[in-house]
Amino acid sequence: MGTRFWTWRKGVRVGDDAFGNTYYQERGGKRRWVIYNGVAEASKIPPGWHGWMHFRTDVPPSEDGYKPHAWEKPHRENMTGTSEAYRPKGSILAEGTRPRSTGDYDAWTPG
Repeated sequence: MGTRFWTWRKGVRVGDDAFGNTYYQERGGKRRWVIYNGVAEASKIPPGWHGWMHFRTDVPPSEDGYKPHAWEKPHRENMTGTSEAYRPKGSILAEGTRPRSTGDYDAWTPG
């Protein structure tokens, strides 16, 4: 409720992204913030808007005509804690069986 009141009172709408998030800045440009579409998760901010939010550029992507480079992957949410999380080979959460140790490791024993 406080953010909505602050936005109504001091915010200037700058633009929206493909995920439905709305971006604002304070009159005078000292503060910038986002009203998320759904759950507030920082990984939902695409690269173009991320640069603007962190004052790397003064021109928002909505005015700049930002287009991602050919080498940039499409934005993906943070999958930590879900079944789609990254699990490298050897992780106890990865599918399959963990490879056996090679014998070059000696466990520590006290005394």
